[in-house]
Amino acid sequence: MSELKSVLVTGGAGYIGSHTVIALIEQGFNPIIIDDLRNAKEDVVPRVEEITGKKILHFPIACQDKAAVDKIVKEHPIWGVIHFAADKAVGESVENPLKYFDNNLGGLVALLEVLKDNGVSRLVFSSSCTVYGIAKSIPVDESNPVSYNSPYGFTKLVNEQMLEQFNAAHPEFKMVLLRYFNPVGAHPSTIIGEEPQGVPSNLLPFLTQTAAGIRPVLTVYGDDYDTPDGTCIRDYIHVSDLAEAHVAALEYMEKEDSPSFDVINIGTGKGTSVKEMIDCFEENCGTKLNWQVGPRRPGDVPAIYADATRAEEKLGWKARFSVKDAVTSAWNYQQKRLEKLKSNS
Repeated sequence: MSELKSVLVTGGAGYIGSHTVIALIEQGFNPIIIDDLRNAKEDVVPRVEEITGKKILHFPIACQDKAAVDKIVKEHPIWGVIHFAADKAVGESVENPLKYFDNNLGGLVALLEVLKDNGVSRLVFSSSCTVYGIAKSIPVDESNPVSYNSPYGFTKLVNEQMLEQFNAAHPEFKMVLLRYFNPVGAHPSTIIGEEPQGVPSNLLPFLTQTAAGIRPVLTVYGDDYDTPDGTCIRDYIHVSDLAEAHVAALEYMEKEDSPSFDVINIGTGKGTSVKEMIDCFEENCGTKLNWQVGPRRPGDVPAIYADATRAEEKLGWKARFSVKDAVTSAWNYQQKRLEKLKSNS
């Protein structure tokens, strides 16, 4: 892969974005990051540089700043784009939907205008299994009806529809929409991992923060769902696997026979309940968790996990890491961060 193939990564300092930047570098691409750090720590890019040994261009701007994004695209030979930049907490979106409409919808519109004006015609879009709402059948394949169960899910579904209609008007574009399930875990170096701002909305960082004593108790939001143990079931995919799927999607678009628009699930194909995640952590990390059952959380669906057959057929991609791998890497990362904070204090 040529170093000249520069890939613009919006939200590239975020959790999934930063791991994908590493995967891009490992595959010979030159990532250029746009991230205003609203959902990321300032030192993430230097940490990615530490892992890769590469200096990375990072522009701390929002996608809605069309003039600034246009300037970057004009000054650099952008070969393709991976669009992560978005707000992503289901619960927060229920409380503050306008924030999600502004960032998640407005950011994509501005980005597409810049790409169209500059002839950049390859886009991998970060979608979500939330577009399936309460799935009609499980495991969920790409033909499952789409809907939404929260303002966050609504923005992802509208983004998908915008991209499909834009692509119909501009068939010279190639677009791959990755509907991925629940990213978890940390880079094996323990130098980067999931670092939510404030109280975590995702299970695993809340779990590791509880184990580390940062949070007094882990709340399990409902144990009366129609699932084997009453807790919600999700498809937890290791973030390093997910990062590699984005690179595979870029390479897929290079194939002459690949369609101009495609939608692909990215998941493990296995469901794990919240209670099973707790058990896995306690068994493999040697730490008992203080947890309690609380009321159901608005916007949560009872169970969902992927049929990832299409990803293997189209992208040649398959998840390699287990839930155990994800849990142990996340715990190792949490401990390493705590040690670093203590040494700096």
